[in-house]
Amino acid sequence: MRTDHLTWIGVWILISLSTLQAKEPEKKPSDDSKLPNIVLILTDDLGYGDLNCYGATRYTTPNLDRLAAGGMRFTNFYVSQAVCSASRAALMTGCYSNRIGIGGALFPTSKIGLNPQEETVAEVLKKKNYKCGIFGKWHLGYQKKFLPLQQGFDEYLGLPYSNDMWKYNLDGSVVTPEQNKNKAGFPPLPLIDGDNMVMEIKTMEDQATLTTRYTDRAVTFINKHKNEPFFLYLPHSMPHIPIAVSGKYKGKSDQGLYGDVVMEIDWSVGQIQEALKKNGIAENTIIIFTSDNGPWLNFGNHAGSAGALREGKGTSWEGGQRVPCIMKWPGHIPEGQVCNKIASTIDILPTLANISGAPLPKLKIDGVNILPLMEGNPQANPREVFFYYYNSNCLEAVRKNQWKLVFPHNSQTYEGFAPGNDGIAGKTGNIRVGLSLFDLRRDPGERYDVKDLYPDVVSELNKIADDARADLGDGILNIKGANVREPGIEDK
Repeated sequence: MRTDHLTWIGVWILISLSTLQAKEPEKKPSDDSKLPNIVLILTDDLGYGDLNCYGATRYTTPNLDRLAAGGMRFTNFYVSQAVCSASRAALMTGCYSNRIGIGGALFPTSKIGLNPQEETVAEVLKKKNYKCGIFGKWHLGYQKKFLPLQQGFDEYLGLPYSNDMWKYNLDGSVVTPEQNKNKAGFPPLPLIDGDNMVMEIKTMEDQATLTTRYTDRAVTFINKHKNEPFFLYLPHSMPHIPIAVSGKYKGKSDQGLYGDVVMEIDWSVGQIQEALKKNGIAENTIIIFTSDNGPWLNFGNHAGSAGALREGKGTSWEGGQRVPCIMKWPGHIPEGQVCNKIASTIDILPTLANISGAPLPKLKIDGVNILPLMEGNPQANPREVFFYYYNSNCLEAVRKNQWKLVFPHNSQTYEGFAPGNDGIAGKTGNIRVGLSLFDLRRDPGERYDVKDLYPDVVSELNKIADDARADLGDGILNIKGANVREPGIEDK
């Protein structure tokens, strides 16, 4: 009896201690040092076929190839529109750009910008105490109220819009109204630090410094914030025309200046990786590399390649909206993986919010969490459907899994026109596109219309499109969406 009594006393003591431990408040980490750092590198007009790991030849991209070997390469990764501002607005907000009133490319004379009421990736991550820096092209409004420091970023160095939005010719002469009446009236192309212009970009020699300037500031940012979670956004101005390269890579490729420029971007990626490694934080950093849209094909040898995809920038064909994307996160993204599922830049914000534990924006977004894809889950398919918009709000196509239904619309075309050379644009044309269905698994070049073979698929995709039109509208059919929002408006 005594032994049993002692045994029960022991059990009672253990239970009591366990209960006391359970009632102790959870110890919260004193800082957010375990949150992953995030590096998002965005190129301008880099095509699907412009990296060695996507098939490029006659120049090398060793740092990006190693990034892909150590992480995941996406083969069906999309931007929201095949044009600068619309694409960047979507990346920053997780929304189709037409939902938030941004279409096309904003000019130095534009009266709108990204509405400060929209939450950017930076603003979402700030809720988890991330330090946020952007070094490169912004292109979401040039007025102070629209600039990065008012949109969640702590530091900014870069151009407020595209590097061709200046009043100079390639030879350094000033553009005359006879040559280009729009460019002749452009203000200076400013390099902005914080909210202030620190120099005017006037020459091709100035242009040649941009990739290095952005990279150096990005490395300084990494060194400065190595002991706290940070979000580094590095949106390069290149290889958008006019292209220029520093002496480090001038003449280094077998494909001329364009190859040199891409090699310098690859160098920049290497510098970022080296800075992470030197600071001992490479293993706790997510790196995402992608492009804002496809190549500007009529610029010929100063433009990139869409590989086997149809058309390029300024179209809703695959060559315009499908872009290269590489992601690396040691210990989370399996090495050397290829993801063939659909994903998009609009999915980056909700994915990073999920990873960091930050709440999503209060206003409706369109992105989905693609972390299961990143982690290599073969059963995951978070995005079955993607919509192809162009202009202000024109629904030109819809994709579900392998099927893409293209709606009747007018499209720019590069086909049948000789491209330009050495920075001079070639001509483009316009075509009328009819209703057509493509099986992108068999026909990524969109050459064989199979709508008559699969009427049930056409019917299903039409129904999906009708639901989207009710939500977002459709400029082609003059439908106003129920859930679109206004852009920011210039102060008067």
